Amino acid sequence: MSSATENKLWVICPVCHKANPAGVRFCQHCWGAAINQDTTLTTEELAEATRHREEYLKRRKKVKIASISGGILALLLSIYLSLVHFTDLIYKPSESLNSSSRLGEWAMFRHSLDGSGSTGTTDVIPQGTLNWKFQTGAPVQSSPSVADGAVFFGSQDYKFYALDAVSGTKNWEFETGSWVESSPSVSRGVVYFGSNDGKLYALDIQNGRKNWEFPTTFPVRSAPAIAGDVVYFGSEDYNLYALDIVKGTRIWKYDIGSPAVSPPVIANGILYIGASDGYSYAFNALNGQRRLRFSSHYAVYASPIVVDKTVYLVTTNGYLYSFDGMARTWLWEHELKPFWLQLYAMGVPGIPRPSSQSGFLWSTNLRGAVNASPVISGDTIYVSLDKRIVAFNTRSLKKTWTFATDGTIRSSPIIANNILYFGSDDGKLYAVDAATGKKLWDFKTGGPVYSTPSIANGMIYVGSDDGNLYAIK
Repeated sequence: MSSATENKLWVICPVCHKANPAGVRFCQHCWGAAINQDTTLTTEELAEATRHREEYLKRRKKVKIASISGGILALLLSIYLSLVHFTDLIYKPSESLNSSSRLGEWAMFRHSLDGSGSTGTTDVIPQGTLNWKFQTGAPVQSSPSVADGAVFFGSQDYKFYALDAVSGTKNWEFETGSWVESSPSVSRGVVYFGSNDGKLYALDIQNGRKNWEFPTTFPVRSAPAIAGDVVYFGSEDYNLYALDIVKGTRIWKYDIGSPAVSPPVIANGILYIGASDGYSYAFNALNGQRRLRFSSHYAVYASPIVVDKTVYLVTTNGYLYSFDGMARTWLWEHELKPFWLQLYAMGVPGIPRPSSQSGFLWSTNLRGAVNASPVISGDTIYVSLDKRIVAFNTRSLKKTWTFATDGTIRSSPIIANNILYFGSDDGKLYAVDAATGKKLWDFKTGGPVYSTPSIANGMIYVGSDDGNLYAIK
């Protein structure tokens, strides 16, 4: 390079950032930009400035590419999460994930995973005659299950029992660390139940040998539900659990925000459960993905009922709700709805009338305290209210009959051959015609009947606070 070139001075265009000989008034490259003559560069300085400029442009290009890529990934992630949370395109519930007791058995609370409490018809209709009774050491509030020729139930004497269903003789017993009020479920030769010692147990039904136990923090009074290879149950530690039925290992859990006492039910691959915080929930049973958070305003301890894809639930103060079991809660629905209501009430222009919550079909106030799960048959749902059973038509939304007892009804009614069976605090087991509400017979035990009866092979099994399990034919 010649000495003249080395000593030549340059100025940088503020627009295109290209070099121009010092002294020119306008850029020779972009034709129009005025050149500032105050800052001149030698050839060496120009080379260094050019190098810095190229490095800056490379960094800027990388930042731009990273920003665009991050934006695309964020968009794809938001689309994916939206599809997961608000559609069934990614994780569709398995519609085949249902279960029911085999013919002649009552292998779980309420007979089947939809919580129906109904067996349809049976060959033999019980007439209210005692066949046998079995004495435990404390009240029996657990609802018995019947499978493989045996009846399974727990007692407040800390023990879980297996009896011969025909003779009432004891096959075996298993002692836990507290009361056993949970109703058992039987599947594939194993019986599952919870205890107030905070554990869910899995025992071999042949000998009562423990396969595994799963600890939670607080009592497990919820009746477990089994579908596929998973057992589902709630604990008073606020969690809903899904465990592998063979290993007893946790698959998923969900904090529902209040004690999980309501027995879960499963239909069409969706798990439904009530809670005491005024909400009921629907989850994809396979992965625990929440689908619906349904507000009932009051606590729901009773088991929901699913008919096809319609869900019925009743609150502790007698409100009966019906909602679409396939519905999904929209994003922040219950958090934003109060503000929407307030703006609408204030008459703010452009604010439309708030819609009903997701899935809502109808509700009615039956007016009474509810202490048990309802049962449904056809178009009629039967609900216990204080000391009464009320028959309510789900099409006309009207009561059809009422049957009164002399005590509070805490025993969930069941139905078979169009006959309702339920217990009462007055110490009796009742059989009532489901069509008319007329009493067919009653059976007197020695204490209040909290236990939900089970029926199998023409025999009714029910526990009493007198410490006995009764078999009534």
